[in-house]
Amino acid sequence: MKIKDIADKIEKIAPLKLAQDWDNVGLLIGDLQRNVKNILLTIDVTSEVLAEAKRLKTDLIISYHPVIWDGLKKITTNGQSSVVYELIRSHIAVFSIHTALDSAIGGVNDGLAEIIGIVDGQPIGDYVANPEGDNYKLVVFIPIESAAKVSNAVFAAGAGVIGNYSNCGFAAEGTGTFLPLAGARPTIGKKGKLEKVPEIRFETIVPAEKLDACIAAMEKTHPYETPAFDCYKLYNSPNKFGLGRIGKLARPMQLNKIIERIKKYTGAKAVGIIGSKKRLIKTAAVCAGSCGKIINSVIAAKADLYLTGELKHPHALAAQQANLTCICLSHTVSERFILKKFAKQLQKQAKEITIKISKKDADPFNWKIL
Repeated sequence: MKIKDIADKIEKIAPLKLAQDWDNVGLLIGDLQRNVKNILLTIDVTSEVLAEAKRLKTDLIISYHPVIWDGLKKITTNGQSSVVYELIRSHIAVFSIHTALDSAIGGVNDGLAEIIGIVDGQPIGDYVANPEGDNYKLVVFIPIESAAKVSNAVFAAGAGVIGNYSNCGFAAEGTGTFLPLAGARPTIGKKGKLEKVPEIRFETIVPAEKLDACIAAMEKTHPYETPAFDCYKLYNSPNKFGLGRIGKLARPMQLNKIIERIKKYTGAKAVGIIGSKKRLIKTAAVCAGSCGKIINSVIAAKADLYLTGELKHPHALAAQQANLTCICLSHTVSERFILKKFAKQLQKQAKEITIKISKKDADPFNWKIL
């Protein structure tokens, strides 16, 4: 399987359009046409992870954090670019998913929300556009005997996909009328004579990026000199995509019980707590990693608990002042748990590929109780 095929499968799990505009996601090192047999999943691409990848004969590393954050002015064996240099030299490709997986349905933040029992959690902020983009309704009127040929051509061009279903459309019979004028070359009828023809009103859904191709396919296969058709832009779903999740718990829970669940599902060895340690939590918010000013929205919503990776000092003080209890897991601990789920999702789509989770990828902090 080629990297481009794996990229398509990743796109189904975490569409890259969901990533923040400051992020660096997608194929960062490598060739889309390269064949892949072994994949290694990691949060960070460190020198230890690189050595592990080489030992495992890894073709592709899928990293949560980008291995290249900012524009590199040079790539050498020394300094910050040394890992990038060795990856290229070792012919190991790197694909990053970062904030695309944060915002994705079933991604990191949905995972954190599920751990603490949030029901129907909604994104908190840093919103991004729906990755599916705009959709249109294409309506075309076709002589009955040509309906199958035209509709199949339109489906083949990319129309008619709704969720896990393809070739979705609707057809109704009616009567089309037209009067060929001077200069017309009618397929049916004669110039100057009003025609009434049994026709099919065929309609289907088309994504914006495939609209031109679908119309071209329709016009190419349609028997009429000038096909009659309409296009309507459809209403976009009001669902928001973005970072974090906020909502009510399925049932109120004491903070110590929530911490037990966090420890069980994330493997956290220690947590930082702001605010009351003995509290009944009814409404909570989560945001993996470091989510900056999103905490202001959490405070405004009067949530009882905010679970995150880390907080800057001013944000911690703001939470304390607002009587918002916060739990900080450490940046990568709040994210690493998702790798097992992601591995299973990708493995279902790429059964012939060997997928492993790095054993050398670890929290850079070594927590010690003094």
